[in-house]
Amino acid sequence: VDVTIAGLESADAVTCSRNVRIQPHASLASVADRAFDCVVLPGGLPGAKAFAASLPVKALLERHYAAGGIVAAICAASIALESHTILPGSTVTSHPSVRDQLKSYNYSEERVCVAADGRLVTSRGPGTAFEFALKLVELLQGREKADSLVAPMLLKI
Repeated sequence: VDVTIAGLESADAVTCSRNVRIQPHASLASVADRAFDCVVLPGGLPGAKAFAASLPVKALLERHYAAGGIVAAICAASIALESHTILPGSTVTSHPSVRDQLKSYNYSEERVCVAADGRLVTSRGPGTAFEFALKLVELLQGREKADSLVAPMLLKI
């Protein structure tokens, strides 16, 4: 899987909610017109709020979803789906702290949710990140590929 990490405002390093620093490959503006198989919104409340308020994120999600791509969000990032009206009525999950903000969706406490169309994927938080990642691998490259990653990563799923 070829991954591009895009910074919301620029390609400058981003300090996340737990003081983890991530160096984006590019700015969102510089890759917004590219086609991707999957767009993933990472969690963390400050970033999730920024995604939810961002018109470029809205445009990217709408265009990407309309083109048949997968849209995924983990933790608090699910609030951006609500804000940008991405597949309302679907079953989603999120970090429990933002559950009440997801009014347009059927809420689930499942660790990973895949909407009926198979193109909207949500997960609850850091403790579900491996399950979330494996579900995305499964959707992108098949169940066999996802299963092949469990043993080498020493996952207990």
